[in-house]
Amino acid sequence: MNINILPMINAGLNGLSAILLLTGYTFIRRGNREAHRICMVSAFIVSIVFLVSYLVHHALAGIIYYPGHGWPKILYETILTTHTILAVTVPVLAIVTLRRALKGDFEKHRKIARVTFPIWLYVSVTGVIVYFMLYRGFLQ
Repeated sequence: MNINILPMINAGLNGLSAILLLTGYTFIRRGNREAHRICMVSAFIVSIVFLVSYLVHHALAGIIYYPGHGWPKILYETILTTHTILAVTVPVLAIVTLRRALKGDFEKHRKIARVTFPIWLYVSVTGVIVYFMLYRGFLQ
């Protein structure tokens, strides 16, 4: 397998996760619990596939450094730092949020979902931005 394709796959998975999160949010705001559940479970599965692919890529390719300089590098490092710090929290938050929903504890689910959703969405979107900056030369 050509590992050079994994960053593009990972960006696609991050983008798909963001779309599923936003779609699921829209469904729950409209009162469609079943469609919301399908979207959020799908976002969780997509995120698991992303994590496996990400770990495989970095196990085989190592660390890739941003080649740019000046303000683009500062912007990249700022986005990457916030992305990384928040990404560490997403698996735990997502599991707890999903578990509460699946148990039918919707009051606790809603409380933690208000924290989980924006963090998970931010991590998904910034993952795509990091890909474009690092692998596609955006702002270099």
